[in-house]
Parts: sequence; C-alpha cells; structure tokens
Amino acid sequence: MNVYLLQVINGVGIGMLYFLLAVGLSIVFGLLRFVNFAHGAFYALGAYLCFQALQFGLDFWAALILAPIIIGALAWLTEKVMLRYVYAQPHEFHILITVGLALAVQELIIVGWGPLGVDVPPPDVLQGVVMWGDFVYPKYRLFVIGFTALLAVALWWLLEGTRIGSAVRAGSESTEMVSLLGINVFRLFSLMFALGAGTAAIAGVLAAPIRGAEPFMGVEALGVAFIVVVIGGMGSFTGALVGGLLVGIVQSLMSTLWPEGARLMIYVAMAAVLLLRPHGLLGRG
Repeated sequence: MNVYLLQVINGVGIGMLYFLLAVGLSIVFGLLRFVNFAHGAFYALGAYLCFQALQFGLDFWAALILAPIIIGALAWLTEKVMLRYVYAQPHEFHILITVGLALAVQELIIVGWGPLGVDVPPPDVLQGVVMWGDFVYPKYRLFVIGFTALLAVALWWLLEGTRIGSAVRAGSESTEMVSLLGINVFRLFSLMFALGAGTAAIAGVLAAPIRGAEPFMGVEALGVAFIVVVIGGMGSFTGALVGGLLVGIVQSLMSTLWPEGARLMIYVAMAAVLLLRPHGLLGRG
C-alpha cells in the first residue's frame, strides 16, 4: 500500500480526534466569548479515567461511556460555581482562572497517577490489523475514524436540527436575543460548557490506546485545539471539522516527508490560512 495514502488515512484519524478537541472549544467561545485554557485538562482527564476504569476491572467501552459523563458533570459544576462569575470580565481574567484550573488538574493527575505516563491497551476485539488486498491497517485506528465520524454527525444534528442547537447558534450572534426568546441563557451556557468538556474527554479516551496517557498531554492538546479553531474559524462547527482534518493530514504527511518539521508545518498551515482568510476558513467576519 502506498505510504502516502496510509499517512493520509492516519491523518484523517488524528484529524477527527483534533475535531473532537476543538469543537467544544469553538462552541464555548462562539456562545460565551469565553477563552477556556482548561480545555486540554478535560482531554487529559478523559485519558486517565480510561486507564483507571481498566484498573478497576471495567472495559474500554465502559470507559468510553463513563468518562465523558463524569467529566461533563464536573465541567458543569465548575461552570456554575466558578467560571460563571467571570464571563463579564475581560479575557485576561478568563485566561488567569482557566490556566490556574488547568495547572491544578495537571498537579492532581501527577499526585494521583504519578509523573510518568501510562499505557492503555486497545480493547481485545480491536487489536490486530485489517487486511484487504494490499491494504493493511490497525483495527483500532479504523474504529476511531468510524466512531468519530458518527459522533460528528450526531453533534451536527444536535447543533443544526434541534431547538437547543438553534438557541446555541442564535446565542453566538446575540445572547440578549436568546434571553428575549424566554430561554434560560445561563442554563444553556452550562450545558454547552459540559458538552464541550465531554467531547474533549471522548477524544482523550480514544487517544489513550494510541499514545498512552501522561500528565502534560493536556497542554499539547490545547495548543493543537487552538490552531484548529483558528484555522476553521471561531464558533464554527464545520470549521472545527475542516480545520481538524487539515491539521491532522498535514501533520501525518509531514511526519513522513520531514519528520523534524511536522509540528512546524501545522503553524505554517495556520499562518497561510490567516493570510488568506483572517477569520478562518469558515469563520464569520
């Protein structure tokens, strides 16, 4: 099988994980105008909860269900008791409080699971490879592509085909208009913040069997998520999807063509997009 085609498929899988990371960040910023630097911490917690579930004797599938529920609930509680009171403050306050929260989570991970990374095996049914002619590819990575694609469709339906999605889209334009429609804006904010954290947790669970879990993975993930959001456009669901795929494919291809510059090329792609479209590929001007 052509190595470049294989890398493109790898890039699609990585890009879909980046999409799950970035879509929550993008929605929260589009609706709340809130810069959440703790978003990567939810991703890291998802990976570690997957590891802990296996230690408790549960399987990967239980972790895939429980982790986003637990982390979404924690995010909902955090939003209600802490973050809600700084929405009206300048973005500097958003950065300070969420960076502090991210550092606290990182230190709690080190205290609870140690400073070194841990390995998370894929589920037994997804171990091994798929062989179809000269096509040989890991089963687990194919599952990640398929599962994240289905999840993207479900999220698209939620945001485009439901009353909640309509309120989110309207709120990204004017929160005052949403309030006039009789919708509890703060409840909507809490729900979207929890949804964003839950999707980041799912990305962490899915990434754990590929790259393991380690305390500083949230910082790396946060940087990539911001790049994806900037490329796709703030507040855009489709932009997060396109941006995630673009970043994943560029990174995967460059790891073969120029391994030392693979990460650099992500920033080059972001700079190129911003030069052509300052608001992102699908962002609103």
